[in-house]
Amino acid sequence: MIDKQVIVIGAGLAGCEAAWQIANLGIAVKLFEMRPLSTTPAHHTSDFGELVCSNSFGALSPDRAAGLLQEELRTFDSFIIKTADQFSVPAGGALAVDRTKFSAYLTEELSNNPLIEIKRIEQLDIPPEDTVTVLATGPLTSQSLASKIRNFTGLDSCHFFDAASPIIYGDTIDNEIVFKASRYDKGDPAYLNCPMNENEYVNFRNELVEGQQASLKDFEKESANFFEACLPIEEIARRGIDTMRYGPLKSIGLWNPEWGDLYDRENRLKKRPHAIVQLRKEDLQGKLLNLVGFQTNLKWSEQKRIFRMIPGLKKAEFVRFGVMHRNTFLESPKLLLPTLQFIKRDRLLAAGQITGTEGYAAAAAGGLLAGINASLLTLNKNPITFPRESMIGSLMNFISNKNAIMSSQKKNKFQPMPPSFGLVPELSNKIKNKKIRYKAYQERSLKTLKGFKKNLDLCFVKDQLLV
Repeated sequence: MIDKQVIVIGAGLAGCEAAWQIANLGIAVKLFEMRPLSTTPAHHTSDFGELVCSNSFGALSPDRAAGLLQEELRTFDSFIIKTADQFSVPAGGALAVDRTKFSAYLTEELSNNPLIEIKRIEQLDIPPEDTVTVLATGPLTSQSLASKIRNFTGLDSCHFFDAASPIIYGDTIDNEIVFKASRYDKGDPAYLNCPMNENEYVNFRNELVEGQQASLKDFEKESANFFEACLPIEEIARRGIDTMRYGPLKSIGLWNPEWGDLYDRENRLKKRPHAIVQLRKEDLQGKLLNLVGFQTNLKWSEQKRIFRMIPGLKKAEFVRFGVMHRNTFLESPKLLLPTLQFIKRDRLLAAGQITGTEGYAAAAAGGLLAGINASLLTLNKNPITFPRESMIGSLMNFISNKNAIMSSQKKNKFQPMPPSFGLVPELSNKIKNKKIRYKAYQERSLKTLKGFKKNLDLCFVKDQLLV
């Protein structure tokens, strides 16, 4: 064990990953988590790594951007992805988890690690300059610490409004109407589907548009700046009569075998529903179901009234209603290096959604990199930068001062970014077929990371750090 200690602030996905990586390298960690002493508008428990929105980490297939990021994280023995795999629930071609078991396991494992000291108090300030620190406080950073961060950076934090979907009891849906299927029969038929005809859809949309909104409380005086990848369902509905049908309610590829042959074109066009609402399991038994894509800021009474208009949900009982909250993130390209170090203070690192990455796997990726680099800095070694050919490297490049896009963005507006093949460098040989191109991106990334990890492992073995 190294006789030094790293501070990690925040026990969300990024903080948990960072703490585990540091401790796994034999370095002591002091992990601060303010819950349950101080809570947030979105959290419901005091467990580490609580998933406050969806329970999905995105597509599993490594030829998809989210899937490649997950596979890269497995290559580096990510604590978060390993736990997600352990507590996964059927979700077609996606990695989804039983959120209760997932968070409980993270909490237990980190709490029982002899190298990790848990401090259940709110960290009110940034630690001194000589202390290696990982700032992983997430999009719901407390006002006190957010104020200190603004003073330190000299910049106002960016923010957008985020929303969470409702969860209902699985035994309260009408199984005579709801059917099980995955789009185009890919993966297990893990989604439950509520078909709508045109009249049902139009009436439902009208009620969504006219539904009463919940107060944004202390954010009421600010104009709501929604993150486009996580729009409230009523906001999507306002954008056009068919917008939901080409988004979360699209029916293409979803089929009930009782309707006949999906691949009989005439039959398909005749019987295909106008729209479909999907439900995803929150646990293995399907006792809890998430309304996919139904992030919302409707009043709770309105959610119950309007969402029960969905065919098959007339008697649905709600475990949790959707909520809306403000997410805060840094103007990272002005503040961070690709190593996740602050330009102004090299022993201070940031990780997770506060840096402007979007999605659970991206948060874990930031925690992994910050944890590795915090360990290297503790040993007075140079921090690493992930290869640009990898999804991890491309994401970190996007949120760092190496981000060339920033200089050309109108009004210098930085927005959070999920994993995307649009971030990675082009291939030397142009491939027009998208599926083949994405497969090539995957192969290039994993090949590059294999050599990169070997050199990193040698660096730590030389110092006899690996446990």
